[in-house]
Amino acid sequence: MQKMLIAMFAALMILAGCGKSKTTLYVYNWSEYIDPDLVTEFEKQNDCKVVIDVFNANEAMLAKIQAGSTGYDLIVPSSYMVKIMAQKGLLEPIDKTKIPTLANIDPAYAATALDPQMTYGVPYMITFTGIAYNKTSVGEIEPSWSVFEKRTDLKGRITILDDMRETIGAALKYRGYSCNSTNEAELAEARDVVVAWKANIAKFENEQYKNGIANGEFQLVHGYHGDIGQVQLEDDNIGFLLPQEGFLISCDELVVPKSAKNKDLAYRFIAYLHEGEVAARNMAFTTYWCPNTAALAFMEDVDKASIIPEPEAFKRGEVIDDLGENLKLYSKTWDEIKAAK
Repeated sequence: MQKMLIAMFAALMILAGCGKSKTTLYVYNWSEYIDPDLVTEFEKQNDCKVVIDVFNANEAMLAKIQAGSTGYDLIVPSSYMVKIMAQKGLLEPIDKTKIPTLANIDPAYAATALDPQMTYGVPYMITFTGIAYNKTSVGEIEPSWSVFEKRTDLKGRITILDDMRETIGAALKYRGYSCNSTNEAELAEARDVVVAWKANIAKFENEQYKNGIANGEFQLVHGYHGDIGQVQLEDDNIGFLLPQEGFLISCDELVVPKSAKNKDLAYRFIAYLHEGEVAARNMAFTTYWCPNTAALAFMEDVDKASIIPEPEAFKRGEVIDDLGENLKLYSKTWDEIKAAK
């Protein structure tokens, strides 16, 4: 009888252990923007589960958060959106004492950062947008935003980002203005430029352009260098250029919402992502640039060359900034672009 009771007690203890759920870290990120093997390793190291939801635009992410989706522990917005979220009281100030790997952040990051003190966000990846093309079918190409209008031979085989800041910003740079301009006359010029581009494109597109240029559906696309880098890993017939008139830069940051339930785990994840070897592997997977000096020792030379831009070329870039109340000017301009026939 005693042996039976011991066996029953042991069985109950096993069942109780099986019923114990692991702590879950909920992350809201861009699509295909982290090496899944690194996530798996973090889960094992911390005896936890990581669940990642994705968004395809900063504004869509903010709308979801403001609509009541408060279950995320870590979000990856662009810098200008970090400013907006902080102003709205949605973010926890970063507790730097919980991120020992902050020492690995490249000091050069401050030159492009909207918040170099990292008050509310820690840099994840620096992104910039340009033009990708099929070398064989497109042939010689002018390094200019004007190709979206001039290359009528590619009509219907072109895409432009479905992102008002990126696309209006590109048109502003083409006309010689700041991508953060709030001058209504300059925005009207930019609107007319994009409407002219629109007549030549297949569609405004944020996700499918990667597969489209890879399989030949599209021949010329406006896109993020990291997305195109992933395609180039499989196809060296895809070229990428940064337009001579200038281009847009943004930094996606790791932020902790005030509503996060697992803040300590979120901080551990941020610290993990900035370990040198982890950051290097993540860059090799995403082909985006993480401003982490410790990662350089773990990177292949070919990755350094393709991911980290030349300093001279980078000087032509401009960081997307928060426009405050003037953002409505861009919304109005974007609505006019979308409505144009």
